[in-house]
Amino acid sequence: MSDRRSQLVEAMTGVAAGDRAALHTVYDMTSAKLFATIVRIVRGRERAEDLLQEVYVKAWRRAGRFDPAKGSPITWLCTIARNTALNDLRRESRSAELAGDELPEVADETVLPADDWLCASEDSAALARCLEELQSDHRRSIKLAFFDGFSHSELANRLDVPLGTMKSWIRRGLAGLKGCLGG
Repeated sequence: MSDRRSQLVEAMTGVAAGDRAALHTVYDMTSAKLFATIVRIVRGRERAEDLLQEVYVKAWRRAGRFDPAKGSPITWLCTIARNTALNDLRRESRSAELAGDELPEVADETVLPADDWLCASEDSAALARCLEELQSDHRRSIKLAFFDGFSHSELANRLDVPLGTMKSWIRRGLAGLKGCLGG
């Protein structure tokens, strides 16, 4: 286990015990990654800042559920961030297509261990390569579902295909990614 990951696991243990200084450490070590995850989904800097705060409140309350044997802290936190952002979009009952593809600039020079592939930039090249190997329908569906936060039914409506077809494209695409990434 890397030093950085060990520090983060230790800080998460402190958060679970109610240590506010440990929460500050977790925030310092992860906020840039979590913010980038959220802003990519909600596409609004101000809303992403509000949701980031919500993520750390959830992390504070749920820290006792984190199990380092099941995964890394950054992956656990990214999952909370992603789900929080997606839930926010669903609450807003987004029906219109998001306008434009531009995202606000988010500076992040954080280097994370390789096993944190979900949020790590060092594996983005491998993921991009594997995505390009997928059939175009599978690739597009996965990108819209996992990077832009569309539900299966939203995608089926948007791409004018049956829901079963959409689910099948995503399932096959994920299987292809798993094989390509060696999972």
